[in-house]
Amino acid sequence: MMHPHKSLVLFVLLLLQPPTLSFAEKAVPPARWTPQEAVRFALQHNPDAKATVERIHAADADIKMAKAAFYPQLGLSAEYSRTNNPMYSFGNILNQGMFSDTIDFNNPGVTDTLQSRATLQYRLYNGGHDLAGLDAADQRSQATQLEQTALRSRLGFEVVRAFYTIIQAGDTVQARKAAVASISASLSVAQARFQEGSLLKEDLLNLEVQHAKSQEQLIQAQHGLSLAQRGFLHLLGVTGGEVNLDTAANQVQDIPADRDIRNRPELAGMAAMIKAQEAAVRQAGAGNRPSADAFGSYQIDKGMEPDDGSGNSWTTGVRVNYTLFNGQQTAAAIDRAKAQLAEAKEQQRKMELTFNLEVEQATLALHQEEERIKVTGKMVESATESGRLARIRFKEGVLLAAALIDTENRLTDAQVSHALATAARKIAIADLRRAVGLAQFNQGK
Repeated sequence: MMHPHKSLVLFVLLLLQPPTLSFAEKAVPPARWTPQEAVRFALQHNPDAKATVERIHAADADIKMAKAAFYPQLGLSAEYSRTNNPMYSFGNILNQGMFSDTIDFNNPGVTDTLQSRATLQYRLYNGGHDLAGLDAADQRSQATQLEQTALRSRLGFEVVRAFYTIIQAGDTVQARKAAVASISASLSVAQARFQEGSLLKEDLLNLEVQHAKSQEQLIQAQHGLSLAQRGFLHLLGVTGGEVNLDTAANQVQDIPADRDIRNRPELAGMAAMIKAQEAAVRQAGAGNRPSADAFGSYQIDKGMEPDDGSGNSWTTGVRVNYTLFNGQQTAAAIDRAKAQLAEAKEQQRKMELTFNLEVEQATLALHQEEERIKVTGKMVESATESGRLARIRFKEGVLLAAALIDTENRLTDAQVSHALATAARKIAIADLRRAVGLAQFNQGK
C-alpha cells in the first residue's frame, strides 16, 4: 500500500502536469460523417478557421488603439536627485520656497529634491489624422471579418470535395475488386480448359498477366482511397482515426439559380479595404494641417536636507504646432497612400473578373458532368451485359482470351468513369455554390 504522503505528492504532481493532448485529439468526431457534419466540424476545428478568429481579435484591438487618441492622456512621475550644480541647486531653492538674500548665487551649496508630477494632455485638433485612423481601423476590421467568411466558404467547399472524393475512390476500389474477381473466375475457367487441351498456353498466360495487372490496379485504387481519407481528416483538423461516411445521408445540394457574384465575401472585404485606404489618404494629408494640444500639470517639490522647504506649482496652456517644411515627407506619404488606393481598386477589378470566370467555369463543369453521367451510365449498362455474354462465350470456348480481356477492361473503365462523373457532378455543384458566395449547407458560425 502506498504511503499517504507519497499519494499526496503524486496527486499534486498530476495537477501541476501540463496537458499533453492536442486540440485535435480533444475534438470528438462523430461515428459516421455526413457532408453537413463534416463541414460543421471543420469550421470549428480547422487551424485556418481558428486563425482567422484570432485575426479578428487583433483587428478589434487595432480599433481600440485608434480610439485611444480621442481620450486624454494622464501620467504620474516621481524623481529624487541631489546636486551641487549652481543652476540646479538655485532652482531647487526657488521651487522649495527657501530663497534668502544670504545665498551665494555662484555657490548655493548642495541641495536635493523629491519631485512628484501629474500631467494631463488632450489633443484638440490634428488635421483629422486620428479620425481617419479610426475609420481605417474600423474598415480593416470589417475586411478581416469578411476574410473569415471567405475562408469558411472555401473550407466548406474543400470538405465537400474531399467527402465526395472519398466516395469516388471507394467506388473505384469496388470496381477494381469486381474486375479482380471476374478475371479470377475467368482464369479458373481457362486453367480447366488448358488442362483439357482446349486452350492455348498463350491465352492462359495472357489471362494470368491481366489478373496480376488487375491486382496492381486494385492496390493503386486502395492507396488512392487511403490518401483521400487522410486529406479529409487533415481538413477537419483531426490527426489519425478511421473515416466512416454516412452515404445514406449523401444528399445532393441545391443548384443555385442566381449566378451573381455580388454575394462573394471577398468582394465585400475588398470594398472595405478600399475604404480603409481612402481613410489612409486622409490620414496622410493631415500632415499638412496644424495640431493643437491642451495640457496641464501639477508639481510637488520637497527637499530632504535640513531646513529645506517644499513648494507646489502648476502649469496649464495650449500648444499649437505647424510643420512648415519636412523634406516633402508628408507629400511622399500622400503619394504612397494614393498609389496603394489605386492598386486596391485594380485588385478589386481583377477580383471581379476572376470571380465571373469562376462562375462560368463552375457552370460549364456542372453541365459537362451531367452529360458525362448520362453517357457513362449507358456505358456501364452496355459493358455489363457485354461482359456477361463474353464470359459465357469464353467458357464455351468460342471466344479468345484477348477479346475477353478487352471486354473486362471496358467494363472496369466504364464503372470507374461513371463513379468519377457522379462524384464530379456533386463537386461541381459545391464549387458553383462557392463561386456565387453561398454556404454549402447554410452552416452556422
